[in-house]
Amino acid sequence: MPEWFSERLRREFPQLQVVHLPSYDLVKEEIADADISISWSLRGEQIKAAKKLRWIHSTATAVHQLMTPELRASNIIVTNARDVHGPVVAEHAIALAFAVAKRLPQAVKYQQEKLWAQRELWNAQPPPRELNGATMTIVGMGGIGKPLAKLAKSLAMRVVGVREHPQRGSEVADIVYGFGELNQALGEGDFIVLAVPVTPKTHHLINAARLARLKPGAYLINVGRGVLIDEDALVLALRARSFAGAALDVTTEEPLPPDSPLWHMENVFVTPHIAGLTERMWERHYAHYTENLRRYLVGEPLLWIVDKQCGY
Repeated sequence: MPEWFSERLRREFPQLQVVHLPSYDLVKEEIADADISISWSLRGEQIKAAKKLRWIHSTATAVHQLMTPELRASNIIVTNARDVHGPVVAEHAIALAFAVAKRLPQAVKYQQEKLWAQRELWNAQPPPRELNGATMTIVGMGGIGKPLAKLAKSLAMRVVGVREHPQRGSEVADIVYGFGELNQALGEGDFIVLAVPVTPKTHHLINAARLARLKPGAYLINVGRGVLIDEDALVLALRARSFAGAALDVTTEEPLPPDSPLWHMENVFVTPHIAGLTERMWERHYAHYTENLRRYLVGEPLLWIVDKQCGY
């Protein structure tokens, strides 16, 4: 986080001693007497060393890198930044849907070649298409999925939701399935967006068998985490052109290795994990974090608490 974040905390909360570490080198020493930590990743031995730690705030929505056995067994409260990132990641997911539907990545390549490629783009398979009237399947109806569903409905799309507890329904989605019906939901989607947290259940949630469920004209969009998809199976399915293509803001290994075939595939659009990045991001982080900090200092319940046993 930027230096101004900790400087403003010191000004606005003078009763606190704020330590801002530029790296992880001194974490074990500094965390030993810390009451609060802002971090998206801590190791088990660091949690053990934190004798006074009562609250960890993750600046990410995903908290799987914090979920060590030591943390799960502790009384430390974990909160995340789902309300900071969710709405803007939803915007990026819609942007990716527009990009692949209108074949914008291909248009950019033709521009670089100074080729007026109207005919080439129209004759491509699949050709440019409309979002209006198409079905968007959103896997995960949480901090990203809910605002994404609203954006999709504003475009007159049909929305299919998938969530852990389908009986809770959705005020926006046309239908909500449980994970036991994921294959059905995948088969209905023209645009399938992955927005679930990483848990043992969701690791490689999209495997070869589920990729085979996608329509020939469907696009797979991942704004969650790379490990939600079996990347080897994805490459094989894309090479076979069994569905239209993929738009990936996240990959299994980041940065994406130079030798990854995903770089050069015509039916893949990659953005470098930027879905949550905007000019207002850290201001939003500060507003959300300090709301919880004020609550913590006066003993009020915190917002955005993570269920450590579920992992989200």
